[in-house]
Amino acid sequence: MKKLFLDDVRSVDMVYDKAMETEFDIVRTYEEFVAYIKQNGLPTFISFDNDLGLAEDGNVAPDGLDAAKWLVYESRLDLQELEYKVHSANPVAAKQIHGLLTNYINHQKNMSQAVSS
Repeated sequence: MKKLFLDDVRSVDMVYDKAMETEFDIVRTYEEFVAYIKQNGLPTFISFDNDLGLAEDGNVAPDGLDAAKWLVYESRLDLQELEYKVHSANPVAAKQIHGLLTNYINHQKNMSQAVSS
């Protein structure tokens, strides 16, 4: 399955090697992120930006942390095999996204091990 790149401004080659561009599908908003996963399933890798600009009404748009929260709290997907990177320039948000996903993935793995024991 493809890799997913969530960023409102950057192109893939601004974060990864240009040769990797064809490996990624790009989504620019939280809404596109959710719709992509609902339609295509969980990609094998997600690259997260946090700050996703302004919404159409001029307010701050839902961000990469909101996308990570959607994966954890609403998607009901098994994230155990998910690989991800947070490429956000916002260090606080990057830590929050990384912590949320790491903790949840570890929780899912622990629950799977407990069930199989």
